[in-house]
Amino acid sequence: MKGAGRADATPAAREFDAHRRFLWGLCYRMTGSAADADDLVQETYLKALERRPSEREHGWRPWLTRVATNLAIDSLRRRRRRRYVGPWLPAPVETGEKSVLPSYEVSSPELSTEARYDLMESVSFAFLLALERLTPRQRAVLLLRDVFDYDVLETARALAMTQGNAKVTHLRARRVMSAYDGRRTPAARDRRAGDAAKLQEFLGHLERRDVAAIEAMLAADARFVSDGGGEFQAALQIVRGPDRVARLLFGLAAKRGEVRADLREINGQPAVVAEVVAPDRWAPRWVFRLEVGEDGLVHEVQTMLAPSKLTAIAPVGKGQAG
Repeated sequence: MKGAGRADATPAAREFDAHRRFLWGLCYRMTGSAADADDLVQETYLKALERRPSEREHGWRPWLTRVATNLAIDSLRRRRRRRYVGPWLPAPVETGEKSVLPSYEVSSPELSTEARYDLMESVSFAFLLALERLTPRQRAVLLLRDVFDYDVLETARALAMTQGNAKVTHLRARRVMSAYDGRRTPAARDRRAGDAAKLQEFLGHLERRDVAAIEAMLAADARFVSDGGGEFQAALQIVRGPDRVARLLFGLAAKRGEVRADLREINGQPAVVAEVVAPDRWAPRWVFRLEVGEDGLVHEVQTMLAPSKLTAIAPVGKGQAG
């Protein structure tokens, strides 16, 4: 069996490579983790080498989708069973024009323009965090139906469920997503320049230690969320309120010393990738971003510190332009 697998590796690899970007994008949206997406795509490839799809008339895509989706469901269940230290945020990915694999983009000739959520919106932090309220199977159904534009039959086949069950699961998933739908901003790319200017203004006030200016930019319900994953020092609870958020930010800025940074497009929105010159006990690299509301105010400040969450982010000076 192993010998046969090696003999078939080259044609299997060619077939698999044609769908690799699609599979990575699906697994990333399923798990919110770039590292997990890498592992799941590799595991799907190994299964393809071991046993090629039997339904040749449908091509490789349906079989690979079924394998990858079910592996991702199992991976998501395992993550949720583990205790996570502090708040959880999705792992960031670079989405600028010069970004390379793994990226947000999905190459799929079958993809139409009828999907409820477009490819960029579906990797936004707001969307990925909203998906966390779904069960793993609801998440899979919603992504296949509303992002990748699968029909009911295709979705049911991918998840080994009846069409009736697929419809009910999809309806329940959409009900859970209704809160997100009420505040979604699908034209996020159109706001990129304005959000980038807002981020630079915010950083300028931090550099000048202008507490009043920072507080004026923060909404009344402003929150600070820091994901260190237990790997580096980070706030273990969400910090709420503009005064407390501002104090925390200035306190962190004063302690970290010299920093070098790039402005980049991360998950479809501007963000800063920063590195501490002499990290000591601080995280050596992190991503800093803002959630800006329709009112122009900053409703959430987010930092991702854990190295395991930054596997898809290039070092400062080596990433794509923002």
